[in-house]
Amino acid sequence: MKEHKEDIIKIIVTAVLLVAAMLVTSVFSLPVWAQIVIFLIPYIIIGGEVLKEAAENIIHGEIFDECFLMGIATIGAFCIGEYPEAVFVMLFFAVGELLEHIAVDKSKKSINSLINLRPDKANKQTENGIITVSPEEIVKGDILIIKPGEKIPVDGIITEGSSSVDTCSLTGESIPADVTVGDKVLSGCININGLIKISAEGGFNESTAAKIIRLMEESAKSKAKTESFIKRFAKYYTPVVVILAVLVAVVPSIIFGDFSLWLYRALMMLVVSCPCALVVSIPLTYFSGIGGASKKGILIKNAATLENISKIKNIVFDKTGTLTKGSFSVSGVYPEKIEEKELLLITAAAEKYSNHPVSKAILKAAGNIENIAVTDVEEMPGFGIKATVSGKTVFAGNDRLMEKTGVKHKDSAEAGTVVHICIDGEYAGHIVITDSIKEDSLSTVNSFKSKGIKPHMLTGDNAVTAKAIAESIGIENFSSSLLPEQKVMKLKEIIEKSSEKEKTAFVGDGVNDAPVLAMADIGFAMGAMGSDAAIGAADVVLMDDKPSKIFTAFKISQKTNRIVWQNIIFSLSVKIGILILSIAGLSNMWFAAFADAGVLVIAVINSIRVLKN
Repeated sequence: MKEHKEDIIKIIVTAVLLVAAMLVTSVFSLPVWAQIVIFLIPYIIIGGEVLKEAAENIIHGEIFDECFLMGIATIGAFCIGEYPEAVFVMLFFAVGELLEHIAVDKSKKSINSLINLRPDKANKQTENGIITVSPEEIVKGDILIIKPGEKIPVDGIITEGSSSVDTCSLTGESIPADVTVGDKVLSGCININGLIKISAEGGFNESTAAKIIRLMEESAKSKAKTESFIKRFAKYYTPVVVILAVLVAVVPSIIFGDFSLWLYRALMMLVVSCPCALVVSIPLTYFSGIGGASKKGILIKNAATLENISKIKNIVFDKTGTLTKGSFSVSGVYPEKIEEKELLLITAAAEKYSNHPVSKAILKAAGNIENIAVTDVEEMPGFGIKATVSGKTVFAGNDRLMEKTGVKHKDSAEAGTVVHICIDGEYAGHIVITDSIKEDSLSTVNSFKSKGIKPHMLTGDNAVTAKAIAESIGIENFSSSLLPEQKVMKLKEIIEKSSEKEKTAFVGDGVNDAPVLAMADIGFAMGAMGSDAAIGAADVVLMDDKPSKIFTAFKISQKTNRIVWQNIIFSLSVKIGILILSIAGLSNMWFAAFADAGVLVIAVINSIRVLKN
């Protein structure tokens, strides 16, 4: 409220002076000039800025706006002797504007809490000791010291120490996360209680905090389809209202006489017809929806996306890292002609330079492979790895890779991700890697099904594993063993079977998911673990990788759209009703002021309910 202190004082002073002026004029018989002066003082105090803005807009060619309507209506009221009504209209308009600014500030706080993730400084360890640098000066590999209470400046891996990290500003989760050596920490989080050292994964501009800041700045500039329509509607609506008001003032007075009476009704019409309740409340509702979502760790890139999420009729999930945790472990090693340990070591050596979660699981299970020579590594997306290990040609990958190399392989009896290994043209066995389902995957799928939304799953994993996962969480429609381009084709088929009004969403996290995220009507990226490519292609980023947050976004979208239409229907209904009464002579300027500023106040209060989710 401190930011609006001046406006609040103006409103209070105007209200006091208006009441005093009404008392004085009712008790004493004053000449007209004296009455004008008494009411003109509070009018100028509260309406001076409105008149100034109207004049400036006219100079710049922007004539028909709410300031113009308020100015014409209240000056006209003064001309026909309705002084109290003129002041009251301006006073009520100012109250509505104040509440609008307070509501916008409240919504901005939710977004600014993310934009303020940027730390002011970083403690960098050098050969000459610890120095303080700007986050922009950090490069990959720098060792940074994070003291208790400090923001983590860039994404990095802990190399020394352990602590608890407050991730609330990113994920919306109030419970701190315990971290230790080897764990990844994200920029913008706050180190709570222990001193830790981290190795920077990159500069500030590539950090999670920087990405979020850019996303939220973009979202604040965007417009929803309904919002854009209202802006265009107001552009043509206001001039039409002014022309009709002129006709109401002139035509009946020529036919029936009493120009003052019809002018008063025309002025009421101008006040009633002011579209500010719609022009203000609808953008505010979407802005509040984006702010409310950000508080829960859901970053929605634009208002159009927020509007469309509630229209989802098909939701398509990737499997690994989306419905499952993506934390793989080797559950079985099945060699053909060599020892288990040897098969594991050779496979791990071939997978040494891959960043795929499956490769990391194999490397972890194998242990030390530093003494094994690895050359000519070739990663084949959608198939696997080819490498030369200790002079032997090794292929490690899925069924398709074995078929591509012409090697006969055995199917695994164990459910899980299967990596087949071929050494010098002979099948050497397979390794099974398992993943666990996320705790809220089942509830998320059931929540969408309860709303009549059809869930699908597309995965590059084998049919046995895909079926086991799909059945356990209630997804009947799934496709397995898909290459990245086949995922795109499958998603295209789902979209083509839907009507134009039905939206299809895709949820994924990996580099291979970027094309499908971009093709979907709405793309959800699992942000905390997700790749840069996936986050860049997505419309919504989930900061804590919980599938349940997708349904939370759906509910926020539903509530936002519901409030938008409540405001539209309520505003137009009240305005049309009082407009008819005004033309018929059954209303007055006080009612007209309510139809404008009063409706604005109610619509604004209704809009900020979106923040309460």
